[in-house]
Amino acid sequence: MKRLKIKHVFIVVFFIILSVFIIVAFDTRLTTKFYTIQSDKITEQVRIVLITDLHSCQYGTDQLTLIEAIKKQNPDIILLGGDICDDVIPNDNTEFLLKGIANQYKCYYVTGNHEYWSNEIDKIFDLFLTYDVKILNGTYDTIDIHGQKINICGIDDPDVLRYTNSTIDVTEQLESLKYVYENGYYTVLLAHRPEMIAEYTTYNFDLVLSGHAHGGQWRLPGIINGLYAPNQGLFPPYAGGEYIIDDAVLIVSRGLAKESTRLPRIFNRPELVVIDLVKPAKG
Repeated sequence: MKRLKIKHVFIVVFFIILSVFIIVAFDTRLTTKFYTIQSDKITEQVRIVLITDLHSCQYGTDQLTLIEAIKKQNPDIILLGGDICDDVIPNDNTEFLLKGIANQYKCYYVTGNHEYWSNEIDKIFDLFLTYDVKILNGTYDTIDIHGQKINICGIDDPDVLRYTNSTIDVTEQLESLKYVYENGYYTVLLAHRPEMIAEYTTYNFDLVLSGHAHGGQWRLPGIINGLYAPNQGLFPPYAGGEYIIDDAVLIVSRGLAKESTRLPRIFNRPELVVIDLVKPAKG
């Protein structure tokens, strides 16, 4: 009888542990990931919110969960790093997001591959322009935040050549940004695809912000940072996180895609990325 009770306890404990494991593994609640980057070019702190790979997925009624998470961080600028729209899911949720943030924060956007796959890129551009979101495609702005000037550069997704009449590829767009850094200000590149970092670092960008990899979809934290990412394959080197490459910092967001993906996210919660640019600590 005592052995049966012990066995029963072990079975109950096993199923409790299994249930917790499953709940944690498949958790798709929004999380916020913070990074702090020091630079001699920064004298006044600048806070950036990076949004990637939304794929028009839903975060509460009228996107209020996502909007409130953004507002809570009090960003100075919002960067939208591609695949904000999807090629299957309608753009309603994206529009709710833009309605909720674009009148309050300065926003910049670059394309991702899925926006081109939709074959509705002109409509997507119109949507962003309706809310005064600046579209970057081999272009840049030098902006002033609290007296701190920074360069915000951006390039199209490479699929611009396959799905539009454009003949200007990513390399040409990067070339058009080649001398931006010469004004001496901290220079950010917004580019959807992290696997192209070797090309990006041939230019003088201080910070590169990307998405596209969806965090490698399946993770085992501390063991495997991602199982698979498009254009990187198995065990992608740039699935999500911060990477120091030459003199540049690359930050790859794990993105916000949920219901748009064929496979569930495992140990890979959707994330909003917050980046603080700060001056070096004294001493």
